[in-house]
Amino acid sequence: MNLLIVEDNRDIAANIADYLEPKGHRLDFAYDGVQGLELARSAEFDAIVLDLTLPRLDGIELCKQLRAEQCCTPVIMLTARDQLDDKLLGFGVGADDYLVKPFSVKELEARLLALLKRLQSAGQASAMRVADLCFDQQTLEISRAGTQIELNPIQRKLLQYLMQQSPGVVTRAQLEQRVWGDHPPDKDILRTHIYSLRNAIDKPFARRLLHTVHGVGYRLAEKGEE
Repeated sequence: MNLLIVEDNRDIAANIADYLEPKGHRLDFAYDGVQGLELARSAEFDAIVLDLTLPRLDGIELCKQLRAEQCCTPVIMLTARDQLDDKLLGFGVGADDYLVKPFSVKELEARLLALLKRLQSAGQASAMRVADLCFDQQTLEISRAGTQIELNPIQRKLLQYLMQQSPGVVTRAQLEQRVWGDHPPDKDILRTHIYSLRNAIDKPFARRLLHTVHGVGYRLAEKGEE
């Protein structure tokens, strides 16, 4: 598994690493909520282990923002709180499971594996398709007319959101929020990524799928305004 651990207690983070890394799992760490949110937005993870009480941005708000941005990465919350209201609050903002401190790292791994298996069997990571363009959200494989397409993480996020909204129009502001949150870059950065995405998914093929809606944004569809 490729995991993001958002935990400000470095001893707990180290214990998780000591157990999971020798078993072949890949871990990235964040020690506050803002750093965790930035990592979750910039890379692809199989799951996020998220402490509830974090400096700068707490786990509830972090999870809420990810779900608002349509990030469907599974989240297990860690907390010292064992009250039902706290658990309901966590589930209410989109957490998938809850583990109360102190906990066994072996149990954490078992819950992560069970969670991923459950979500996959429920079809939450199924493939999306627009015309002959296919995006498998489980394997992150992208293909068009049987040809594999390689994209970087930002391009994948843009494509995923455009496919989710297809054939609707997505504004530039929506795309910037989806990828960069409340800290959008210069507008030329989005334009550059869209240009590269269009070259990857459209240029080698006869039909265009990624269309510019002038003054508004973009849409991914078989026909669109240019």
